Amino acid sequence: MRTLSLSSSAQGDRSFRIGLGVVILFAAAEIFSASYYYIGRVRTARTAPQPSVAAKAPTPAATVAPTAPPVAKASPSTPALSVADRLLKEATALRERGDTTNALARLQEAAEKDPKNAQVLAEMATIYESIQLFDRSNETWRKIEEVGPSAGALYELAEAKLKTGAAATPAPAAAEALAAEAATSHTGAEGIPEGSSFGISEVTATETPDTEAETNLMLRIAIKARPNTVIDHTKVKIQVYFFDTVDDKDIKLTDAEVNYEWLTPNHDWAQSNPEVLAVTYVRPKNKALSQEAALSAAAAAVNPGKKGRPSKPPDSASAGTAGEAGRRRYLGYIVRVYYNDKLQAVRASPTKLLNLFPPPSTASSP
Repeated sequence: MRTLSLSSSAQGDRSFRIGLGVVILFAAAEIFSASYYYIGRVRTARTAPQPSVAAKAPTPAATVAPTAPPVAKASPSTPALSVADRLLKEATALRERGDTTNALARLQEAAEKDPKNAQVLAEMATIYESIQLFDRSNETWRKIEEVGPSAGALYELAEAKLKTGAAATPAPAAAEALAAEAATSHTGAEGIPEGSSFGISEVTATETPDTEAETNLMLRIAIKARPNTVIDHTKVKIQVYFFDTVDDKDIKLTDAEVNYEWLTPNHDWAQSNPEVLAVTYVRPKNKALSQEAALSAAAAAVNPGKKGRPSKPPDSASAGTAGEAGRRRYLGYIVRVYYNDKLQAVRASPTKLLNLFPPPSTASSP
């Protein structure tokens, strides 16, 4: 019985060891599997962010690339105009419109900004010549000569002008030329010549289609008084002259119908706003004017303090007989403003009319 008992106990001990070994192997397999799974997760976690970074990497490059060639620096060869050049451009446009008053004002301002700008000086000298201020034009050409060869072609032109010598201002016309200078040079933004009480701030010409007239034209003339100046409107005289070409060669005072009308109600310059005068030029088709009517219509000489029709221009004889025969066409105008019989301002289009008919320094009685 004991033998059987020992044999059975040994067999049970062996089975226990086998079972325990199987359990240990199974546990080891589980641990290995868990370790393999865990290590795989760690590797995945380490490599997962890399695609995200790569996707974002081009973003800064794409943002920087467009700003690499700045547009503002791409055109260094076209710098902005200087103040003097801008004023010169404005003056040239004004001179071409016949506004020598404001043209000279812009040029004087430009010369203050850039005293050695030869183009500014040349434009100024040319305008002085056009209004027969030859002493002033020579003085301005001399300034260009002082600039030297760096002025280029303008330096050579200045030398030629000074060598040949522009005509000196004729003695009988000296007073008129000085008056013209006073009427075409000013400082400040008001458009009023220095030393004057009045200025012509704007002249606008408008032509209206008219089946009964060859030319139907209206000038709107804005006349401004110097601020804070007491004005006696009875002492203001405004002269408007129209000129024609006769047979496309001669320039004569017009024989067309000329009338005027104030567009502003009071025209006494009691307020700061300009007073606006409208002057019409009408040349009827195939209608001959009598000598008397032609002379009386040749110009509008307006005195705001008096009523009545425009008077005969004081210097109409110098412009030629208005009733002369020949084919006539509208050419342009001259506007003069007098106060206390002294010239205040003048405007002409085209400017060559100032050469032919310079303004007298004092107004003749009508």
